Amino acid sequence: MDWIRDSLEKTEKKLEAEAGRMGEKIPYIAENGRYEKDMRDENLSWWTNGFWAGMMWQMYHASGKELFKEAACKTEKTLDRALENYEGLHHDVGFMWMHTAAADYRLTGNPLSRKRALHVANLLAGRFNYAGKFIRAWNLDKTGWMIVDCMMNLSLLYWASEETGDPRYAQIADMHADTAMKEVMRPDGSCNHIVVFDPETGAVTEKPGGQGYGEGSAWSRGQAWALYGFALAFLHTGREEYLDTAKRAAHYFIANIAMTDHVSLSDFRAPEEPVVWDTTAAACAACGLLQIAEMVPELEQGLYRFHGEKILKRLTETHCCWDEVKDGILQYGTAAYHRKEDTHVPIIYGDYFLTEGLLRLAEKGFMIW
Repeated sequence: MDWIRDSLEKTEKKLEAEAGRMGEKIPYIAENGRYEKDMRDENLSWWTNGFWAGMMWQMYHASGKELFKEAACKTEKTLDRALENYEGLHHDVGFMWMHTAAADYRLTGNPLSRKRALHVANLLAGRFNYAGKFIRAWNLDKTGWMIVDCMMNLSLLYWASEETGDPRYAQIADMHADTAMKEVMRPDGSCNHIVVFDPETGAVTEKPGGQGYGEGSAWSRGQAWALYGFALAFLHTGREEYLDTAKRAAHYFIANIAMTDHVSLSDFRAPEEPVVWDTTAAACAACGLLQIAEMVPELEQGLYRFHGEKILKRLTETHCCWDEVKDGILQYGTAAYHRKEDTHVPIIYGDYFLTEGLLRLAEKGFMIW
């Protein structure tokens, strides 16, 4: 379709311009059209620090342009210092190294990248709590916390099992996903962001609010993590209950964005005012919907493909900045409902999922997960 081709052409041109400006910088949020902050200095262990490289690998795979490969490799090497520091790392190492080292290894065969990715897979597996059967979120006093976001990190463990022939990594991923099905997901297809366990007994103690409006609300990006994360769990395992869970999460997401012209609010259960959008949730969900469409019988594919495509078309038409002089493509991203400084801004993972989604539609994507 013309809009897909045109959007991809604009994406490639803009990312080429950004890569030329970026040097070794790791971007996060564009401020006034510029990636002023460099996450190498702000927080090298920050969970989003792999998305820039992930976009670069996606575009290298699609275009073959060395500029994108060089940019991705710079980030990967820089992240070695985060491994050395260690204490800042947590459950999101999957986001950071699936998009850097694991992607590099699968696209280029770089043996050092393989070592990095396997090392990080062991760090992630080491966070598993056997009493509650979950991968612990964050650090410090969060010893009994699990969050829906971690569903997207499980791909690193599935990859490590496939790569080494050792089932332990996949077993941990499966047990975490099983716990998320039981405790994170709700009967109506919505999900909690956070579940807190007694780390000694594994008993659930509370399900507090997180980055959404509050306890019992429906944070849209968490919903997207569940939708896409369970779809990926099915992709790696073939377990039908994971696909069924992904579909329930998808139906809840679709029902809600249908009321806002396929652009997601930051929380589907927040008060009507103020209106807080989060386009990054929509972009992530679109990728998950397209993934589901590839895995269901032909007669079911249309529902998921239609809404995934509709979301991406809407975002490219109304919520993107294509000016190559300015940094950041997808506008109106929101990191957390109550964090005003990160509300309605272009965030790097929004650009990543937009790029992945467009490449999927054009059948040029690289399965980075």
